[in-house]
Amino acid sequence: MLAGLAAIGLSLTNVPLLVLAIVALALVPVPFVGMALAPWTMALVRKRSDLERRLAAQAGVPVARPYHPPPERAVPGGWRRFRWTVTDPATWRDLAWLVPGAIVGIVLGVVALAIPLYGMVGLTLTPLWIWLGTDWYGYGTVWSVDTVGEALLCVPQGAAILAIGLWSAPWLRRVDALFDRLLLAPTRAAELRLRVTQLTVTRAGTVDAQAAELRRIERDLHDGIQARLVSLGMMIGLADELIDRNPAAARGMLAEARESSGTALVELRHLVRGIHPPVLAERGLEGAVRALALSLPVPITVDAELPGRLDTPVESAAYFAVAETLTNVVRHSRARHGWVSLRHGEGRLTIVVTDDGVGGAESAAGTGLRGIERRLAAFDGTMALSSPPGGPTVVTMQLPCALSSPRTTHSFVPD
Repeated sequence: MLAGLAAIGLSLTNVPLLVLAIVALALVPVPFVGMALAPWTMALVRKRSDLERRLAAQAGVPVARPYHPPPERAVPGGWRRFRWTVTDPATWRDLAWLVPGAIVGIVLGVVALAIPLYGMVGLTLTPLWIWLGTDWYGYGTVWSVDTVGEALLCVPQGAAILAIGLWSAPWLRRVDALFDRLLLAPTRAAELRLRVTQLTVTRAGTVDAQAAELRRIERDLHDGIQARLVSLGMMIGLADELIDRNPAAARGMLAEARESSGTALVELRHLVRGIHPPVLAERGLEGAVRALALSLPVPITVDAELPGRLDTPVESAAYFAVAETLTNVVRHSRARHGWVSLRHGEGRLTIVVTDDGVGGAESAAGTGLRGIERRLAAFDGTMALSSPPGGPTVVTMQLPCALSSPRTTHSFVPD
């Protein structure tokens, strides 16, 4: 019943919005006023349409947003903003939906409200009216076996009608959502356009992430291993000069050079693990995440069900996304425990990382979470963050991918 009332109330707002939009478009020739009022009015229409899309998604009918991304420097009241608003076909589809959407919403809302209400009346008020009814002459209450039987018969009928109304309400809401999808969902051309825009943004993010990774590797090589190898060469050269004049000093330098070479080897191993960990190549995503969890100071419980291996690029992206998330858990969450869940189903890898920390994480507040989003977006993946103040923090990552049969990949990287 509440859903029917909500549907009727929301549908009644469509007509005033349409009238306001018509007035705003009629005032477009008026200097300054029209170009400022039209985008503001269309923004209200879009908010109403977005609300309907969210309600449709709750009813099990997902409806994607079809709008063009706003252009750069599109200030309110400016020509760019006005042109972006009125040239988007989705704007006119929203306007075209207002009246039929209101009619369908009101009709289905009334049906969803009337059936259970009629059942409640039959369950309560009708038996009471029959039981306490008077004869035609008003000489008092009619008490008879037939009257009592008729009153009792209304109870199961009212209960049945109420049950039918409650059962049919979600289906009526789904019918309304399916109708909304006809006009509020993006067309095929809009889907292709949005896909191109998404791929353009994803490509730019992937290129930036790749460039940043190459700069990191170059910096680690230049500042770490390269400098240590140069120092190693100098120590060996000095030892070669001192081997005849001062054998003891030469042996000390060779021992120091041996120690330096071991340190350089350790740094090289760390660098290789940062590019593609050998444990990931050998044991797959599940084994690599378990090994990573054991190396962290915060206890991490790993629950994984992956019957096969992922493609190497996807596996690597998933591993580093988990690694970055767990790094945030250790550094910022003040958590006592963490959990990682790995599941694959319906052609999609789902990763859920949870901790019992203080919460309050925001994807816009740091580069780590934005980096995870960019890494996953390169494979059409998504990340959702839930981190209320006080916790818990839940990071849900999804990657569309397929599993292959289990395989073992040998690594030739020295341990």
